[in-house]
Amino acid sequence: MISLLLAAKTQAPIPAGLNLGAGNTVPWTIVFTLTLLTLVPAILLSMTPMVRLLVVFHFLRQALGTQTAPSNQVLMGLGLMMTWFLMQPVLVQVDQQAVEPFRQAQISGWDAIDRGVGPVKTYMLRYAREKDLALFVSASMTARPAKPEDLPIRVVVPAYILSELKAGFEIGAVLFLPFLLVDMVVASITTSIGMYQLPPVVISTPLKILLFVMVDGWNLLAGSLLKSF
Repeated sequence: MISLLLAAKTQAPIPAGLNLGAGNTVPWTIVFTLTLLTLVPAILLSMTPMVRLLVVFHFLRQALGTQTAPSNQVLMGLGLMMTWFLMQPVLVQVDQQAVEPFRQAQISGWDAIDRGVGPVKTYMLRYAREKDLALFVSASMTARPAKPEDLPIRVVVPAYILSELKAGFEIGAVLFLPFLLVDMVVASITTSIGMYQLPPVVISTPLKILLFVMVDGWNLLAGSLLKSF
């Protein structure tokens, strides 16, 4: 979707056959394309694995007890690059089915958008839970389709987000448990020896960081996240 929108923006002049609809002028096509470009951040967060990645990274930082390390910019950059890596096959399909025909003036803008949404919707349906899909199908008061591929995109996207949030919280909860155990052990030891002047978190935080570094935590976390897709 992102590459399709960029292709629509950078192509100039736009032949009459590439108008998004019949009777549309080139200025209206440009306005429509620029409006779609403003939705790129929302598309990136709602239709890619980035939601799950950012939730897990947030839980990891909370579990380690480091409030600002790594910084939000670092985690966002890592999440963006991993999202690009995971979405590469989908982006290739979008480019072959929608972007290239659109550049060669073989299809209109609306047809390009319809074709570009197909691979992305297929990807989201792969990870969207049936329970979440049924929830939004019921809320939209639409007829139950014969197969998931017939679901409209307005049903698939929110169901996919809910499914990704659940998966991210499940991974984050499992990730939190070892560090919680370290906190409990340190708190028990410091309380038993009467060390009340020094908060347990001051001692447990460096121990958790050391443990995470010793087991090569970033490599294990990245590998586990990639295998979850």
